Amino acid sequence: MLSYTDLTPGTQFIMDGEPYEVVDYAFVRMQQRKPSVQTKIRNLISGKVVAKTFQPSDTVREADIERETIKFIYANRGQYFFQKPDNAKDRFNLSEALLGDSAKFLKPNLEVTAYKFKDKIINIKLPVKVDYLVKEAPPGFKGNTAQGGSKSVTLENGMTINVPLFIESGDLIKINTETGEYTERVLKA
Repeated sequence: MLSYTDLTPGTQFIMDGEPYEVVDYAFVRMQQRKPSVQTKIRNLISGKVVAKTFQPSDTVREADIERETIKFIYANRGQYFFQKPDNAKDRFNLSEALLGDSAKFLKPNLEVTAYKFKDKIINIKLPVKVDYLVKEAPPGFKGNTAQGGSKSVTLENGMTINVPLFIESGDLIKINTETGEYTERVLKA
């Protein structure tokens, strides 16, 4: 059992039969009152973030969340197919609703971390930075670039993002999967 002061960011626990993770934590002590902990917690199944205050008398049970590495194979009609990295025959699929925004960053053979609760995958976590090949890029025009210009390019997975003007078709670039932004060029075409 976890007490109210154990609920630091990253702590996973069970509340109302569902797993939650602490996103934000603040210890509050006002005059003439008992101390409390104000938190923002994310439901690991639905992804919804809510604010919750815990008192000294509150205790929660620690969540038993398993982590497992899985490899993305392909997507078809809103279903995303994965396999265990060491066993190509052990394939399974996850729905687009379960994956949420992370689905747009998936590309074949990308290894991700699956979070399992009661032997059921409830969420996946992608690496923070992933390499993508630039499929289409318009030419960069010289001109008013005192603040640094940008242009929109299409990546190998069909996603469109803004990049600096020097990026060309065939370049390999890194994308931050948490923000969806360009970070650096890995290989020039």
